[in-house]
Amino acid sequence: MTRFFEDVPIGEEIALGSHAFDAEAIKDFARQFDPQPFHLDEEAAAHSLFGGLAASGWHTAAGWMTCFVAWRKREAEEMAARGERLARPGPSPGFRDMKWLKPVHPGDTISYRARVIDKVELRSRPEWGLVVSLNEGFNQKGELVFSFVGQVMTERRAAPVRP
Repeated sequence: MTRFFEDVPIGEEIALGSHAFDAEAIKDFARQFDPQPFHLDEEAAAHSLFGGLAASGWHTAAGWMTCFVAWRKREAEEMAARGERLARPGPSPGFRDMKWLKPVHPGDTISYRARVIDKVELRSRPEWGLVVSLNEGFNQKGELVFSFVGQVMTERRAAPVRP
């Protein structure tokens, strides 16, 4: 996040962008990170449960990250152009419920979005809050193919005063 914890509304939906998958990129990713036959070889993939070459789920997740980082950069540039102060970036303590719901095949373009579903004030780190989002990817047919719940530590404008 480039905005402060207080400036991120629950319910906000963000269109992160799209990522196109082609056969060569699917195979390149698989050779490096997930060398299973249905990600590497059309013939083997044709006889698999997927019925054809399919992107690794990790490739689909990496597509989300690529779009998220590009969106965050655009948002930071827009805020800086308006003279707004940017929040320091914080780490993610993890994610949950990652699901690969449909295969991603060559020629598919996945559009990713994030929706803020919760915000948590951190008692142990009052200068930070936790923004929780539902992240999803949809193919060109509008079918949900990928989802997970993510969390990112987000700087607070000012730490709350404790009594």
